[in-house]
Amino acid sequence: MSAERPSGPPPLVVGVLPGQSPEVLQTAASLASKLSVQLICAHVDEASYLVEWDPARSAHRLSLHPETDSAEIRAVTQELRNGIGLACDALGVQWTLRTLAGDPARALGRLAAEVGAAMIIVGTPEPGLGHRISAALNGSVAAWLSHHQDHPILIVPIRAAIHHRTKRAPDMTPDPA
Repeated sequence: MSAERPSGPPPLVVGVLPGQSPEVLQTAASLASKLSVQLICAHVDEASYLVEWDPARSAHRLSLHPETDSAEIRAVTQELRNGIGLACDALGVQWTLRTLAGDPARALGRLAAEVGAAMIIVGTPEPGLGHRISAALNGSVAAWLSHHQDHPILIVPIRAAIHHRTKRAPDMTPDPA
């Protein structure tokens, strides 16, 4: 990571991960296009941890899983690049992908501070028991950012979760009898 701030208007930072709901990236790309700003997409490698962080130098990281195949890492990066390209290229949005280490919320916050971001964009947790358990154990990235960040935070709801809840709600419209 470079300590230099991008020239021009402040960029937007969006958290991305493999298999993420497309609404998050689509919302970020649309907003970046409307504001004519760069979009910095950040993937936090949770299998690594931050050993040292110095804004003037690169972050040094050590893998918690040293046997991880670099081909696997390249495949994840390529998957992310393909998804980002689909969302951004059609809108003419200039974008970059950064891989960060450490706790996702703190890593996104450090990046936003480093580049002078106008906003951090993240999604809500995915629906399902596995994601709820993960959020309970690890905490919610969106919740941590909303309580500990100086930058504005945009939390994009996942439509699938909203539709799932509304399908269960009883229909309260009167019967036209």
